[in-house]
Amino acid sequence: MPTALSDQTIAVIKATIPALEEHGLTITRRMYERMFQDEAIRDLFNQSHHGETGSQPKALAVAVLAYARHIDNLGALGGMVERIAQKHVALDIRPEHYPAVGKSLLGAIADVLGEAATDSIMAAWGEAYWALAEILIGREAAVYRDLAAQPGGWNGWREFVIEKVADESSIIRSFVLVPADGGAVVAHKPGQYLGFALDLPGVGKLRRNYSISCAPNNKAYRITVKREAAPGVPPGAASNWLHDHATPGTVLRVAPPAGDFFLDTESNGPVALVSGGVGLTPMVSMLETIAATQKDRPVLWVHGSLNGRVHAMRGHVRDLGHSLTDFRSAVVYADPRPQDRAGVDYDTHGLITAPWLVQAARPGTTFYLCGPRPFLRSLVSELHRQGVPASQVRYEFFGPADELLDDEGDRLAAD
Repeated sequence: MPTALSDQTIAVIKATIPALEEHGLTITRRMYERMFQDEAIRDLFNQSHHGETGSQPKALAVAVLAYARHIDNLGALGGMVERIAQKHVALDIRPEHYPAVGKSLLGAIADVLGEAATDSIMAAWGEAYWALAEILIGREAAVYRDLAAQPGGWNGWREFVIEKVADESSIIRSFVLVPADGGAVVAHKPGQYLGFALDLPGVGKLRRNYSISCAPNNKAYRITVKREAAPGVPPGAASNWLHDHATPGTVLRVAPPAGDFFLDTESNGPVALVSGGVGLTPMVSMLETIAATQKDRPVLWVHGSLNGRVHAMRGHVRDLGHSLTDFRSAVVYADPRPQDRAGVDYDTHGLITAPWLVQAARPGTTFYLCGPRPFLRSLVSELHRQGVPASQVRYEFFGPADELLDDEGDRLAAD
């Protein structure tokens, strides 16, 4: 059992909520600055969420504020704890890494709050940090044990060999990975991702997560990666290296499957698999699984893409749909090209909207959504406003889960 916090500590943490609301992001930015002075610690983290996008400090600020608000009811933070623990497992975070994080967080609080960071505040946050660390360490230990105990399971980094490479669109490519040791692989939950430890010439050590885009099997995983090179955005070092240099025979270091976003395979109820861009990758894993094990399950497949040039896995999804008894599909292009044929390549022009989704879905549908932040920000909030229960809206996007809903960031952090 984690150490119980004293009443005095709870009261002090609650009293710091206004300071966190005002200075939380500054504190988390400073925390990472302090922590990343240690190269060994820095290399544990996905730097695309720091230098390239800057989104991780905001995600942590939301989480710290949620922790303070619920410090007297930590059960409300179960979803947040699970999400963090799964991310840590994919990065191979271990108990020995927690002291450096705690030291950096407390140092950042002292730096930012200055004289307002009294001895009682620092003592309370030290106690609160280690209480949360105990919870996370315990949950991560359980996940590590479970993964290692399963057939084909492992902990830490395992070498995989790229067996096959396939272009899915002009900017999206799939890589089939098999264990270098010739052994089996643990069955992932459809929707989960793999962690990767890359050491790239001229770039250095990188950590990345990529969704698994195939149904579970005991032989291989497939990841499907978009080349990140949008105008005005730093190019994705890892995705570009994979596209330019990863070929059959390339060896990659891979962590076992992780993630709290996955298909509920215990249910046979209707699902809507809704994606934007490369967000279709976990949805393909889900669809393949349904096609293999639940052919009668009602599926509404909705995918949004810019146009046919970047629309990935179109034929594969169509073939999977033909194998199901109750499959409906809608493809939406935001900016179709002249050669993109309405009614053949895509169904409608524009954007996916929540009212249309609710109208198209069967009663009792569970919505699974994955895509870029603006796509999810709109759909998640609007589905709630349309009356869809929170338990029937599940989502994932490629990055840390920060402020999907401007006015509900704390709720999302605690879901």
